[in-house]
Amino acid sequence: MPDKTGTLYVVATPIGHPGEINSRAIEVLSRVDLIICEERKVASRLLKQLEISKPLLELNEHNEDEMVQEILLKVLQGHNLALISDCGTPVFSDPGRKLLEIMYGSNILVVPVSGPSSLMTAISVCPFDLRQFYFLGFLPPQTEQRKIVLQRHSSSQDPLILMDTPYRMAKLLEEVANAFGKKQTIFLATDLTMPSERIYIGEVQEVQAQVQQRKAEFILIIEKTQRRRS
Repeated sequence: MPDKTGTLYVVATPIGHPGEINSRAIEVLSRVDLIICEERKVASRLLKQLEISKPLLELNEHNEDEMVQEILLKVLQGHNLALISDCGTPVFSDPGRKLLEIMYGSNILVVPVSGPSSLMTAISVCPFDLRQFYFLGFLPPQTEQRKIVLQRHSSSQDPLILMDTPYRMAKLLEEVANAFGKKQTIFLATDLTMPSERIYIGEVQEVQAQVQQRKAEFILIIEKTQRRRS
């Protein structure tokens, strides 16, 4: 066993525009021994753009339980590792929470390397009062469970923030219209920092008419109750 254990770096990567990555993130990715990624194809593309060549280890919702022990062993052997997600800041609505739990439980140093976040990017350009908000994140995939969650929060006194996969954007807008009313005011930020970036603000029915069945990465913010209209 080496005298010194390794470190786990949690590194934020671009949410869209490749120029978003900062110099510290590039430096860390360049010197770690191994990079833990969500999807090998996406990570390989990023590293190729950065002209960095490192071994990759996939960690996702399908294998996290069994992979955390393998990763822990590598850190205990003195290897420095970086955790990245497909885009943005890792762990937040992405795999990695179990990994962090075992790292802290084993007294492994965990170092955040901050950077792009789709949530904070959307908040920075949203005109709603977001001094307090409720983050709902990804709803369950089952239709009935999604309906229950939205109904439970339909009288919230705070704005609600939701995310989902691109192919569920139109479905989520329809569900929000049903739960909060078609005249509910919303903010929809799509494909942030990409050439196709677009921001929509207005009643749900107005936004639905504009996006139709478009698929995009998105953040949806529902205005708080006092400004909702049926």
